[in-house]
Amino acid sequence: MIFVPLPFVVALLLLILFVRMLRADQPSRPFLALVGLCALQSVLLGLRWGYDMTELRFVLPVVASCLPPIVLAGFRSLIHRGAAQASSVRWLHATPPVLMLAFVLFAPGLIDAALIVIFVGYALAVLDLGRAGPDALDEARIDGAVAAHRALVIAALSLCLSAFFDFAVFMDFAWSKGDNAAFLVSNANFLGLLLIGLTAIVAARAQPQSVAAEEAEKSSSTAQDREVLDRVRKLLVEQKLARDENLTLSRLARRAGMPSRQISGAVNRLAGKNVSQFINDFRIAEACRLLRETDMSVTAAMLESGFQTKSNFNREFRRVTAHNPAAWREQSRSEPLAVVARVGAEDA
Repeated sequence: MIFVPLPFVVALLLLILFVRMLRADQPSRPFLALVGLCALQSVLLGLRWGYDMTELRFVLPVVASCLPPIVLAGFRSLIHRGAAQASSVRWLHATPPVLMLAFVLFAPGLIDAALIVIFVGYALAVLDLGRAGPDALDEARIDGAVAAHRALVIAALSLCLSAFFDFAVFMDFAWSKGDNAAFLVSNANFLGLLLIGLTAIVAARAQPQSVAAEEAEKSSSTAQDREVLDRVRKLLVEQKLARDENLTLSRLARRAGMPSRQISGAVNRLAGKNVSQFINDFRIAEACRLLRETDMSVTAAMLESGFQTKSNFNREFRRVTAHNPAAWREQSRSEPLAVVARVGAEDA
């Protein structure tokens, strides 16, 4: 019987995800590279531990050290930053693989400790990117910002999980000369690399098809917050910007002519919710109007109002109306005045 190591199965799943991402109209290059690197590492792990190709022990640490910087680069692509600022620190992220190559050649005893530090350090850096919640991902589409933020947290935890398994393998070699190393590596590969690959898919879907412009930060008073909110509402309703499926906080800020943090702060303080929820309220109001006044299908109303996925649409619809779309349509036609009043109150 042919032996197929578990890492090869993971690599196959990741390659399927890679092909799906590659077929997108404008695939996200950082997340595409991330999934491809995860697939490559899975293949190398399968060859190393499944077929005892010990020569790969010199290659694996270098490949593994490339993973955390690409995770950070992927999620950083969902956050607006000036080109000068980005280029000034980009070269620093080549340090982990260069450092790991030096350890492989001159100090192999430091490899395990260095990998743990790199993975945990980048996990903390990824979490720091999303410390302000979904609004921190101002270059993510509004429809996907919440899911992308969850993917960010899961990716950071996956990096920590990989660091934990690296430590477990190190201790296994110290205590039992590596008797359980193959089992530990296979499980680490399945849990860590596959999770990172899946989070890359989710986050890549939130990437819009535009490039952000540079902006500055401002402080806001309550009166300024109200003015900001009024201007944003005018854009979302009168210019129907809420229906834009690729709408991001950064794009909304450019249209409003103000910094994205000013919009985010005003929405947080006055509306008591994040920008994604605030804009989705307008989208749900539009979807309710279509469901009430037309005979179009629920899916057509979902797309027309600016949503891209049924799961997000159904979740947001239930958050605003406490009903699923089909039940809301039936109730709205039997009790139109009461339902309209409730949706109007939510939108306000």
